[in-house]
Amino acid sequence: MSDVVEKTLTALPSLLSLDSHPGSAKLSSTSKLGNLIRGITELTSKHEEEKLIQHELLAIKEQVSSPNTTMMKELMVRSIYCEMLGYEASFSYIHAIKLAQQGTVLEKRVGYLAVSLFLNESHELLLLLVNTVLKDLQSTNLIEVCMALTVVSQMFPKDMIPAILPLVEEKLNHPKEIIRRKAVLALYKFYLIAPNQVQHIHNKFRKALCDKDPGVMTASLHIYLQMIQENPEAYKDLTPSFVTILKQVVGGKLPMDFNYHTVPAPWLQIQLLRILSLLGKNDQSTSEVMYEVLDESLQRAEMNHNITYAILYECVKCIYTIHPKSNLLEKAAKCIGNFVLSPKINLKYLGKRQRETRLYINNVSLLKI
Repeated sequence: MSDVVEKTLTALPSLLSLDSHPGSAKLSSTSKLGNLIRGITELTSKHEEEKLIQHELLAIKEQVSSPNTTMMKELMVRSIYCEMLGYEASFSYIHAIKLAQQGTVLEKRVGYLAVSLFLNESHELLLLLVNTVLKDLQSTNLIEVCMALTVVSQMFPKDMIPAILPLVEEKLNHPKEIIRRKAVLALYKFYLIAPNQVQHIHNKFRKALCDKDPGVMTASLHIYLQMIQENPEAYKDLTPSFVTILKQVVGGKLPMDFNYHTVPAPWLQIQLLRILSLLGKNDQSTSEVMYEVLDESLQRAEMNHNITYAILYECVKCIYTIHPKSNLLEKAAKCIGNFVLSPKINLKYLGKRQRETRLYINNVSLLKI
């Protein structure tokens, strides 16, 4: 067996809390889950896999139906593994919901995980989880609140949003940043599936954008990117705020945890550049606010890593999208040239894409004249 599989088997008990006894990780290779994974990796044909999984599902079904079972956590994880391989374990769905409803904190964790993987937003069994989510959102246990917000941000019945929306709004003022961040992500999910339900709390989104915790602020950008795509005019006044945030990010003001290969929060930079592109398009006064930070972004993003190439691509795209400025256009053109002349095929493709974008924008400008 490969070292990767051995390491996976060793890590499973601690990751999934299947056994709380000391030394449990050493026993993982002899547990039923470990045996299942070992057996799958040693098979040589799809037919053998199907036979093994069907036998496993029959054993799980028999055990979960037993009123005296004490292994519900491991049974759910084994069911998840079978479903990941493409085999239906629908008999375990209701038991996953029961585990989320009635279990200990560790059991609820596995139950919520199983539910989020088994069901979709339109599944009829999801309605049975609504009261559990309501109860956990009101819990004093931070772990239970986090679990409830996580499942809400992944999947929740559209018709039931009004029932929990006040509780999720309330969590935006929670003293713990992880709760505020998960509440913002839950509201982002609500906005995607039922935007009319959250129209009245746009001011709270602005508060999240100015949150002292960078994680909460980053989460709020998901909502703003979506809203600005739909109606950029309504958020022009926030341009200075987005510019200030980008300056802080580019200047390395965020904690080191946000860095990737020494690059300051690259995905955050990309998202902010996309927002600025939308806000500055065909608007000279708004574009002038962002010229300085775009220049700084170009200078700091050196062509030495894949993620900096992505930042440069978005930065050049933003420069060609907003109201033009000659010296920025020259620097962007030089960047495109570096892409085109690069020996790397992917960078050549990026340069080609950007040249096409540049030609398209130039043609549009000529047509307007």
